[in-house]
This record gives sequence, C-alpha cells and structure tokens, in this order.
Amino acid sequence: MTTEEFADRIREDNRTALSRLGSSKALYADTGGDIERDTVLRATAEAERAAWETYEGWGEDEDGDAGETFAAVAEEEQEHYELVSELLGEDVTVSEVPAIQQFLREQESTVERAGGFLGRTLAAERSKDQLVGFFVGQADPTTTGKIREMNSDLEGQLDRALSLLDSCCERDEDWDRAADAASGAIQAAYEEYTDRLEGMGVNPKPVC
Repeated sequence: MTTEEFADRIREDNRTALSRLGSSKALYADTGGDIERDTVLRATAEAERAAWETYEGWGEDEDGDAGETFAAVAEEEQEHYELVSELLGEDVTVSEVPAIQQFLREQESTVERAGGFLGRTLAAERSKDQLVGFFVGQADPTTTGKIREMNSDLEGQLDRALSLLDSCCERDEDWDRAADAASGAIQAAYEEYTDRLEGMGVNPKPVC
C-alpha cells in the first residue's frame, strides 16, 4: 500500500463525517449558533492553540524524524494561533479541549500519533475550506487572505504525515493501527459536531 492509497482509504472510510465537517453547519456547531466574525475567530484560535499544544507535547516526547515532524507542525500551529488571535485582537485560551485533540492526546505510539496527525489534517482541510467561505461571504478580503495563508500549510502537513507514516509503518499491523487512529480522530470531531448540533435542536445530517 502506498501512502496515497492509505490517505484515500481514510477519506473513503470517513466520507460522510468529512463531508459534514466541511458543511456550513460545522461553523454553527463550533460557535454555539453565534456565527459572527469574532466568535468564529475565537473558536478558530482555540482550535489552533489546542493543536499547537498537542503537537508540541508530541515533539518533546518523540525522537528522530517523528520528533522533528511534530515540533515543526507545532511551530506552524503556534503561528496559526498567533495570526488568528491578532485578527481577533485578543489572546485566547482553550476553555475546553476539542474532542479531536482529546483523542490525539491519548495516542502513545509513533504509529498511532502519525495516523492521528493524518486524520486531524484531513478533517482540518474540510473545516478550513468552510472558514474561508465564511469570510468571503462577509466581504472581508483582509481576513480571508490571512485565513487562506494559514490554510496553505495544510498541504505540507499532509505530506509530512504521509512521510512519517511511510517511515514508521513496517507491517500491515502498523498500517491498521494508524488507520484506526486516523479514523478515530475524524470520528471524534464528527461526534462532537453531532452532539453540539443535537444539543441545539439542529439536525446534523443534511449537509448545507
């Protein structure tokens, strides 16, 4: 199995979840129904800070290529957080660790972390497309440009995730564990999305 085939497998196995995480309802869930510029930016800043803290911890735990990979991604996520908090005009702390980050922080092996990293990146691709769409709709070219700049790092993160998986998955069993972690990360985000919408009396299934 090539790394691209593996990524396609994860996308296919989680097609519904990824589709709905990229819907307009995802922003509604993230902001508790208050879809305004500042609440959207605040939710984004919290997500980026939580990711930064997760990857920073992994970078400190791991050695070699894995440690370097996670440390580099942590730096990018810190830059993302700082970019969004600057747009917002305030520092943001993580009031509640997102479900996907809670799941990732439970992964202990390099294989599982590499898989989880891939899953988070695939989920982020979908949700951040929606984020760009929101600011385009707000006729806010400055913020739109900054968010696009931030999102451009996702392609590199995907490449890093696949490279790390290629180096640490030596047996079919390793690929299976990585797949479980990747899908687990995506499903954690999807379950949180579903729970939030249902808690607000909104049907999470139809895609907007």
